[in-house]
Amino acid sequence: MKTLNNQKIVALEDYESLLGAERIARIREMAEPLRGLHVTHINSTYYGGGVAELLSSLALLMNNVGIQTGWRVIQGSPDFFSITKKMHNALQGGKINFSGMKRNIYEQVILENSIRNHIDHDFVLVHDPQPLPMILHYKKKGPWIWRCHLDMTHPDRILWKYMAPIIEKYDAAILSIMEYKQRLKTPQLFFMPAIDPFSIKNRMLSEKEINERLNHYRIPTDLPLVVQISRFDRWKDPEGVIEAFKLARKHVDATLVLLGNVASDDPEGQQVYQSLLNHREERIIIMSHEDTALVNALQSKAAVVLQKSLREGFGLTVAEAMWKGTAVIGGKVGGIKYQIRDGVNGFLVSTIEEAGARIVQLLKNKDLRQKLGRRAKETVQKHFLLPRLLEQYIGLFKSFQTVYRLKESKHSAKK
Repeated sequence: MKTLNNQKIVALEDYESLLGAERIARIREMAEPLRGLHVTHINSTYYGGGVAELLSSLALLMNNVGIQTGWRVIQGSPDFFSITKKMHNALQGGKINFSGMKRNIYEQVILENSIRNHIDHDFVLVHDPQPLPMILHYKKKGPWIWRCHLDMTHPDRILWKYMAPIIEKYDAAILSIMEYKQRLKTPQLFFMPAIDPFSIKNRMLSEKEINERLNHYRIPTDLPLVVQISRFDRWKDPEGVIEAFKLARKHVDATLVLLGNVASDDPEGQQVYQSLLNHREERIIIMSHEDTALVNALQSKAAVVLQKSLREGFGLTVAEAMWKGTAVIGGKVGGIKYQIRDGVNGFLVSTIEEAGARIVQLLKNKDLRQKLGRRAKETVQKHFLLPRLLEQYIGLFKSFQTVYRLKESKHSAKK
């Protein structure tokens, strides 16, 4: 790690102990021809949710290998983010009345952002539907890439009909898994997200540090902890988690902790959080805090972590909990299925009843929890650490550079 005034930035070499010196050297070598490349990421929030967390670490690691990488966040009114949240839901299978007024507000805010942001980069990566139309307002210097992190299994067709022509102005679209592939003229690639094991949320905590965080929030540890950590979002099915816990509690004693946050681009989050508060009781703790050390402490201390999503683009919270060696129960949807192999490194469930039964099974069988947790950590180390994602982006950038050089050489030959 580079150190300046006792501050540390993770370097690619810090991953050698996890991935091996040979792989790290290979990534360095791959990145060398891209040194000085100017890249920017554009999304809709600096905090709250997996995209912001991923960009925070990915942008730094890209800079570490010599790719000059920035991160822009669009600004918008409450009306704008209310509309984009509805778009988010509709892309994941919900319904939307995408009226002319909604469309005008959406496009006006994007126009204003295009004036405030001067984009003249070699590569531009635009994340999710909020900033999608930014591309309409610039003369491209190099490739623009749309990165969608949502579960695109069944997008609303009317909304998709509006979005598809805009997406087709991009040079590529990246989705999380092959199941989300759409009918597009634009080439589609599939990159699964990854975690930063050195972040406050994911680094190994001492028992003292774990207990300090839990004591600070008065979270009891006299009984096993069952935990779900995610944005307060209906797609995460917090009500289903509570019902599954109540079923399990008929057979085992435990404490449920639902910890969430409200992202700045998600106006529904506060409503979902408020709707859950009536379920609070001594052994059902519902909390909204921005404290990544608390997330780490809960995932590390938990006997069982759930991510009982109904839709899930990927679900970084699954990989985070698996990295701590914790037994995880995940909804059998989207990207969760690509992290958990049912019965091998965790459990997949489709119903509240299944979730409740798996909670009971794991709480009664410590050896099973430990075996699944050990395999879960190995899975993340092999497949879901940040250098793998960095390597995929480097390969993408290099392929586009080759294409653009061929275009330039053909143009010169015609002259």
